[in-house]
Amino acid sequence: MKKFIIPLVLMLSGSVFSQVSVGTTEQNNNKWTFGGGIGFGFGSNNYFNLSAAPRVGYRLTDDLEGGVLGSISWQKSNAYSSTMFGVGPFLNYYIARTFYLSANYQHYFINYKDKYYDYKMNEQEDALYLGGGYMQRIGNNSFMQIGLMYNVLWKENSSIFSSGLVPNIGFVVGL
Repeated sequence: MKKFIIPLVLMLSGSVFSQVSVGTTEQNNNKWTFGGGIGFGFGSNNYFNLSAAPRVGYRLTDDLEGGVLGSISWQKSNAYSSTMFGVGPFLNYYIARTFYLSANYQHYFINYKDKYYDYKMNEQEDALYLGGGYMQRIGNNSFMQIGLMYNVLWKENSSIFSSGLVPNIGFVVGL
């Protein structure tokens, strides 16, 4: 029986190692990454929301990436209109290109106008998001990221945001 199993294991392991492609170009040495997300929403009282969040990163190691994230959001309804810009650094740690841990700081500039009370507000707010999520490969070096972040600086009665918990879906190219 040993005479049969040992050659079978050697033959199977040889066929597993032969799955490595021969003649392909070596891995991309470009350490820059690009990505982000876009979103939109509709609701009652003619509510409409459009947002975009581009990002540029640099792979510090194979599993650690740092960079800059921006965001812009435009909201409009029968009652109010709002524009919000945000910018700040981010740091992502990748676990086996399947999961990720993330931290990002955003400084927001908010312009708000209430249509009923003729009230205008220009505010600034900081947010420090910590969280993580799942990554799904969608191409050679491209991934879709699905995650959940929490703004640890969020305060219920003084924040412009309704919640500190933020689900996110985005894309990254260059990993």
